[in-house]
Amino acid sequence: MLKIKFRTFSGAAMVAITAATLAMPAGAQVSAPADVPAAGGDDIVVTGSRIRRDPLDQDKPVLTVDQSAIGKTGLSSIADVLQRLPSASGGLNTKVNNAGNIGGPPDGTGVSSGAAEIDLRYLGAKRTLVLVDGIRYVNGSSAGGIPASVDLNEIPTNMIERVEVLQSGASPLYGSDAVAGVVNIITKQSQKGLQANAQFGTYRQGDGHTQNYELSYGIQKPDSGTSAVFGGYYTKQDPVRTADRAISQYPAPYATSCVDPNFPDGVGCSGTPPLGRYRVSAAVGNLIGVGTNLTLKAPVTGRNPTAADFTTFTDASRFNFSPFNYLLTPNERYGAFFNFKQELSDAVHFRTKLVYNKRNSTTQAAFLPLAIGPGAGNGNLLDRISIDATNPYNPFGVTLSSGVNQDGTPSALPANYTGINRRFVEGGQRTFSQDVNTFTASATLDGSFHVGEHKWYWDVNGVWGLNDAHQIFTGNLNAARLAQALGPVANCTGDCVPFNIFGGAAVGGPGTITPAMLKYVTFDEHDKSEQRLADFTANLSGDLFQLPAGAVGVAIGYEHRDQRASYDPDPVIVAGLGADVPTSPARGSYNTDEVYGEIRVPILANMPFFHRLEFDGAVRHSDYSTFGGNTVFTASGLWKPVPDLLFRGGYAESLRAPSLGELYAGRSRFDATINDPCTSASGGAFQSNATVRANCIANGVPANGSYAESQGGQIGIFSQGSTALKPETATTWTAGGVYSPSWARGSFASSMSLEVNYYSIELKNAVDSVPGTLTLNRCAFNGDPVSCANITRTVSGEVAGINGTLQNLNAINTSGLDATFLYRSPAVYGGTIGLSANAAYIIKYDVAPPAELNAPTLRCVGTERCLNTDQAFPEFKLNSTLDWSSAAFGASFTARYISAVYESDGHRMGATFYGDVQVYFSPAWLNSKLRLTAGVNNVFNKAPPSCNTCDSANFDPTTYDLPGQFGYLRLSYGL
Repeated sequence: MLKIKFRTFSGAAMVAITAATLAMPAGAQVSAPADVPAAGGDDIVVTGSRIRRDPLDQDKPVLTVDQSAIGKTGLSSIADVLQRLPSASGGLNTKVNNAGNIGGPPDGTGVSSGAAEIDLRYLGAKRTLVLVDGIRYVNGSSAGGIPASVDLNEIPTNMIERVEVLQSGASPLYGSDAVAGVVNIITKQSQKGLQANAQFGTYRQGDGHTQNYELSYGIQKPDSGTSAVFGGYYTKQDPVRTADRAISQYPAPYATSCVDPNFPDGVGCSGTPPLGRYRVSAAVGNLIGVGTNLTLKAPVTGRNPTAADFTTFTDASRFNFSPFNYLLTPNERYGAFFNFKQELSDAVHFRTKLVYNKRNSTTQAAFLPLAIGPGAGNGNLLDRISIDATNPYNPFGVTLSSGVNQDGTPSALPANYTGINRRFVEGGQRTFSQDVNTFTASATLDGSFHVGEHKWYWDVNGVWGLNDAHQIFTGNLNAARLAQALGPVANCTGDCVPFNIFGGAAVGGPGTITPAMLKYVTFDEHDKSEQRLADFTANLSGDLFQLPAGAVGVAIGYEHRDQRASYDPDPVIVAGLGADVPTSPARGSYNTDEVYGEIRVPILANMPFFHRLEFDGAVRHSDYSTFGGNTVFTASGLWKPVPDLLFRGGYAESLRAPSLGELYAGRSRFDATINDPCTSASGGAFQSNATVRANCIANGVPANGSYAESQGGQIGIFSQGSTALKPETATTWTAGGVYSPSWARGSFASSMSLEVNYYSIELKNAVDSVPGTLTLNRCAFNGDPVSCANITRTVSGEVAGINGTLQNLNAINTSGLDATFLYRSPAVYGGTIGLSANAAYIIKYDVAPPAELNAPTLRCVGTERCLNTDQAFPEFKLNSTLDWSSAAFGASFTARYISAVYESDGHRMGATFYGDVQVYFSPAWLNSKLRLTAGVNNVFNKAPPSCNTCDSANFDPTTYDLPGQFGYLRLSYGL
């Protein structure tokens, strides 16, 4: 039987529902049924309002995820649990390996390697506000920029009592960022004695081992009014490698070589192989009797290459970088928490919460793709390097000139080579290791007093948070030292060792770059970032006066918030001398003062067709140091014609202030998977379309068609913050109903309810950069001068970079339906049968670019990568759980369904059905305090649908599970 208990919690005087159920959906979405009376009849504060109310008369759509639901998933991260919600789009998680390897996303939110986020309504994690006990939490970072969202991997999992998810805009109540909704993590405030969990899980292939250990202890002393809960946890997740799953062994899904005939437009292998790619002028090539686009047949050691060692570079010469990445990134986390409450009097309480969390995580990429020369497109010294004739390894006997000196001035020698690409195998794989520490401390004074017959509640809260991240990147190269080692041998003095870029290498075999050469040119890159939060809030709520239908309730409050952040790359990177993704330092801060007010007016009660009718409204004014003042408001209503049926609707305005990263981020590159229409290779339009050919030639593509890079490669998008950004604004309409038939209770159900909600969100001034695909296509097909000016090409025609400075660009319009069904039977064979289902249906998700771009509206429903990031927009998602549960034994089956989506190339990613099973045993002779749980996720071994255009390992990690079954065992004590 579903039981609802009510208890007062800390935070901003947060008081909320504790839903304790033996079976909840593994997707972990639950709404409190509208037929269960509150214990003692006390009104409480629930997420979505600051005024105490009967939780059964909630006028906004709120889902609840409790510890029982979390346990049913077999997952060790609260982010992974929440990302299964049908109303959530997924978001960054530990299945995303690209975060540290392809640069910062072009929306200014920074690289968050090893982090995990929650994204409601597909509007981006930065538009979902995350609270802890009703108070803001410090944003996360991974020493790769300044992200705009909370890293849920920095919150100890065993600290969580439950999570309340408000699926509506809520800026009038909670301030900036609450555009798509609010995720409010409620922590444990009371506990008696010891609770402990130990879990081990692994994939059927024998990898991805996950260990999770949790311990907490609670002390209750009613005589002194003291309550304390403290605990700690440790989680370790081992990697799954791309080489160990067929879908990810090549850049194209299930490919078997770099020239697999099933992919006529190219597999996407790299043009930077270990054997090298040498693009020289005809005059240079003729010196030794070779062509102009060359590679080696095999590594050449002990001597310099000759004409017999070279061969023409073809697609078969390309390098398969895919098997050197992670499908699941290694992640180690541990932390501790302390929650304390002391009654200072019958009406005044002091509360404090301390939280510490440490994360060690790693992402990994293939060996560094070193590219030098005027056609390399690095945008730094590497493009200006000339290889001197005196370099002892230069097989051509003449200086390979870039045409410019190292300071960028014209050189005496004209350019006679386009570029040399060499996969830096001898330097080892690129490894990005993050060390992230997060600490928060909060204190609350709260209490109550009477004014006449009306009781009023007050609270004053302060929170301070620090996120400190450091990253070490091994496998980078110092361009200045490389230039010296390739330059005149007479200038290579001291520690300098002449560098051999010509001899080639084999993965796992011989190479021509010696340890002495490596020591001189390589370095470990040290980056760091920091985010700080200081937040003060004060709230007052109570009843003003009595109306025939009930009391008029009000709440007022004030908030002062100060946020600061910084990002400091390694000095070598800041100097522009790195050989990997370039980035720039950033720092900034802002503060805001905000006031709000809320009112609830009961209009009718206990009348025919009007069992209850009420109105609720709220307004908030914010004054930001960055852009000034803003006011938003919300209004909602609730109507219960009869006790079993509730209707509600509302309107809300929302605000999202530009984040610190969006305002102050320095110029950084993001390597996106984009097709260039100007290539002469298969899939390009240069040869077949005269308009495209003319526009591409005008943009710097050689007229002879020699630019023939295959499709599916990566192109750099250079983004940068802007202090000219305006805040995003949004309007949200919601309507819904809950039906909980009393006639069903006592017969075939102990509880049953059906809830359906409609939402419509219109977002304006969305902060983003113009998509690189749109820029390339508008230049190639339309000759748009603004788009063409934002594209930089090398002398060979390759795209060296696309400018993507952040702007207030798009309008986003989305609408859809959510539905939740909950059923629990009377006792059956000593237990109960439960059925729960939660579904989300997207009616519309349209992105309208500004009129000046003259670009079509993007219709995202039913598509993949509509917004040029790995993100599916399935029209329909469903989670459903059927279970039988008793105190001693239980079993459940959870079904997860995701409808089909289509890629831009027309490829259909089919509908996906996952099945999860779990059983538990809790012996009665131990008073059911000990429980053994076993489960298998993806029991039918369903593979994710392959994705041809995804940046990740040929599937969308924000939406689908990793390939393979995941089994786990858990031992729990003190349930």
